[in-house]
Amino acid sequence: MTWLDGLAWLAAILAITGSAMRTIIPLRCIGIATNAVSLTYAVFMRAYPSITVNLILLPLNTVRLYQMIRLIRQVKQASKSDLSMEWLKPFMTRRRVKAGEILFAKGDSATCMFYTLSGRYRLKELNIELVQGQVVGEMGFMSPDNRRTQTLECLDDGEVLNISYDEVRQLYFQNPEFGFYFLRLTSERMFKNMEMMEAEIARLKNESAETPFLRQAVSA
Repeated sequence: MTWLDGLAWLAAILAITGSAMRTIIPLRCIGIATNAVSLTYAVFMRAYPSITVNLILLPLNTVRLYQMIRLIRQVKQASKSDLSMEWLKPFMTRRRVKAGEILFAKGDSATCMFYTLSGRYRLKELNIELVQGQVVGEMGFMSPDNRRTQTLECLDDGEVLNISYDEVRQLYFQNPEFGFYFLRLTSERMFKNMEMMEAEIARLKNESAETPFLRQAVSA
């Protein structure tokens, strides 16, 4: 068996190994090795169709491997980054709001989320006041029927930035940093809501426990 035969067998083994790969990065690495070996064999054998195919596949697999490695790095970076909205502002639209204006009401169809630039705002049902630099309205994107779960009222004149859910979906699927940002944002909001509910439940329990003692004291 000549060394060219060895190259041919090596290319065949690499092709079979690549087909058995379950994850994309090892698959691309094996694909690059297969293309390199097959290209070398094809050049010596003057197999021009094979040369053409591997000249196309070799840079293509290399580019795809680079893109996947970069994507993984971005995901890792996004998972450790803070919840800053600065980079998202260019995708948002500025809007002025007046005191007393209802930006959205509970039960409304949810189509966008907001970022407060100035002024004061309140989520009426939870009686939570929002100031500048806060995201609000993202929970409607996560709800099954895309309905508002709260009412947002403007207390003082100000400005907000808004972005539609259609744009959010595009950013979510195209940009891993935004995807992780959005997941962390909604998770943080849900945990805060849970903490508030637990605190309210504890308060109600304390009040119910104190009520009999107060009745006894009054009757005495």
